[in-house]
Amino acid sequence: MLKYQTIPVTAFEQNCSLLWCDQTLEAAVIDPGGDLPRIEQAVAALGLTLKAIWLTHAHIDHAGGTAELSERHQLPIIGPHEGDQFWIDGLPEQSLRFGFVPVNSFTPTRWLHDGDNLTIGQETVQVRHCPGHTPGHVVFHAPQIQRCFVGDVLFAGSIGRTDFPQGNHQQLIESITQRLWPMGDDTVFIPGHGPESTFGEERYSNPFVGGT
Repeated sequence: MLKYQTIPVTAFEQNCSLLWCDQTLEAAVIDPGGDLPRIEQAVAALGLTLKAIWLTHAHIDHAGGTAELSERHQLPIIGPHEGDQFWIDGLPEQSLRFGFVPVNSFTPTRWLHDGDNLTIGQETVQVRHCPGHTPGHVVFHAPQIQRCFVGDVLFAGSIGRTDFPQGNHQQLIESITQRLWPMGDDTVFIPGHGPESTFGEERYSNPFVGGT
């Protein structure tokens, strides 16, 4: 079975997640935005073996620690979609603009596309391309535990910003209603910031997408 633990990192309180197979204790780290010692301490405390970095998108608070963590542990960088190449290229500039420690850009080991599958230990996770917040944004759906790691597509009571370069509000709404809602009302999602919620709760009460 898959298990996960969320670790808020950086001044942006970004929800980095460890996702692992409890049979093998092999783990992926989703969106290591920074505070790498905190992430590494959690990995050690849980007795996990990191196998990969998975990225929902390449904004600094989600991807800022990627290059260093990959180099430290020889980890492949999986994702996001190619649409976020310009965000990856701009990570050094993003780090200066938003007051992060200087970071390097990187080249993903593998780009992700809608319908791809990823394996961690004995478990498989599904990838959906959900553009709008950024053009290359993806989410990671684990139907076996009714969980989805959605980055900055959807939040409890809100949705992702679309005022960044190449953001697109209509695309974001379509990603939520056409890609996330079909995963089921009972699916719990782990957003990039803030508390978890369910797709059903957001369909009912979210002022931006409620009733869709």
